[in-house]
Amino acid sequence: MIDDERRFTYAELLDRCLRLGGALRNMGIPEGGRVAVLAPNTHVLLESHYGVPFAGAVLVALNTRLTAGDLSFIVAHSGAQVLIYDYEFESVARDIAAQVGGGLRLVRAGRPDDSYEHLLSSSGPWHRAVADERGLLSINYTSGTTGKPKGVMYHHRGAYLQALAMAMETRLDCDSTFLWTLPMFHCNGWCFPWGVTAAGAVHLCLRRFDAGRVWKHLRESGVTHLNGAPTVLVMLAWHPDAARLARAVRVATGGAPPTPAILKRMAELGMDVTHLYGLTETFGPAVICEWRGEWGRLPMEQQALIKARQGVGNVISQELRVVDPRGNDVPQDGMTLGEIALRGNNVMLGYYQDEIATRKAIPDGWFRTGDLGVMHSDGYIEIKDRAKDIILSGGENIASIEVERALCAHPDVMEAAVVAGPDPKWGEVPVAFVALKAGAAVTEAELVAYAREHMAHFKAPKRIDFGDLPKNATGKIQKFVLRDRAREMMKRELKQ
Repeated sequence: MIDDERRFTYAELLDRCLRLGGALRNMGIPEGGRVAVLAPNTHVLLESHYGVPFAGAVLVALNTRLTAGDLSFIVAHSGAQVLIYDYEFESVARDIAAQVGGGLRLVRAGRPDDSYEHLLSSSGPWHRAVADERGLLSINYTSGTTGKPKGVMYHHRGAYLQALAMAMETRLDCDSTFLWTLPMFHCNGWCFPWGVTAAGAVHLCLRRFDAGRVWKHLRESGVTHLNGAPTVLVMLAWHPDAARLARAVRVATGGAPPTPAILKRMAELGMDVTHLYGLTETFGPAVICEWRGEWGRLPMEQQALIKARQGVGNVISQELRVVDPRGNDVPQDGMTLGEIALRGNNVMLGYYQDEIATRKAIPDGWFRTGDLGVMHSDGYIEIKDRAKDIILSGGENIASIEVERALCAHPDVMEAAVVAGPDPKWGEVPVAFVALKAGAAVTEAELVAYAREHMAHFKAPKRIDFGDLPKNATGKIQKFVLRDRAREMMKRELKQ
């Protein structure tokens, strides 16, 4: 485990994790007690993924980009009794403690003289055996973009199997070096904190994402694997330091469908991208676009289109389904739209203290993802859009993803997001928000014309706004922000 100047062998890491378990026990944390952790991708958060379960407690990894108010809600809702926090978040931790009230114990970490290190050095090792493999391991909170965050409950069995699935599907082994570009707080890092260890690979921690520093690691640190949302790929692909690597690096991406344009660019840089699909409710990636050898003989553009599919269930998943509103499977014709439904060990226990939301999400034993897709004849699924992102224009359904892909194929476009904007005639029309590559100067009219050349005219965006795109802590574009912008744009136009 490498974290800047700190390096631990696995034997040393194990000892520290066991001592963390002992420290939490000495603090009086009962079996099933909650321990919240507010830290970037450092050894502290990695150790918490072991030390907290060793104590028989439940891990609540906190999103470092949320406000103190949001974090206070999560800490209070989860019932956390201890907050381990990185020194960078001193003021936030104090605010959380003040808002939550008495009873929350604070442990500062990240530097040799912090209380976290004193606790470890003064505690003996402790490991409480897991009595129930379906027992609660962690609570991961959703982003809460449409209301209060929901606490997704993970169990030991699901995380154990998902960790092994991730190690196997991404071909991790003891010669691998895994660079932590994906936040460990997000779905417990897609279970890679456990999967990398299972493979005996190197954990290379990264306190904060910086594309230039990532490229330095790619060239100098023997990195073989990294994960991230498509926006992370975009930042790497178009960085000034980007250049073809001497050896292939395996990159797993998820959170949103990558565009064929970015997949093509990553291949040119020597990065082998695998598209994964999943949600917080599925321990991260439950679906993988498993590559078939014969596809390697196809033209690069066609390969990119296939790689943009979501794919088939990972090695521990049950068979995927795409269902209609009555719960019946849609035809495997690559055309009939339905909702993607998942089931298996890598599906959550439910939402913490929210039975109504749990029953709504899992009405018949199959978790409804909220993503609309099609099932191809080869059993591979392909997302067409989030149910809430479909644009209803003059009686026609327009998939925002299709419009985004068309825009991103333009050589001047770095990223694009499309949402519905109100229209007095059509009800809704596509409105695009576009980030251009450095030095690019394409106009709105030129980009609209380009889109119309590559799709039906009614699908092309009616308005385009240029600038940076709002994103959450995991790199997902915040479309709810863009919807508000689109409504304001259209209101101003109507007034004119």
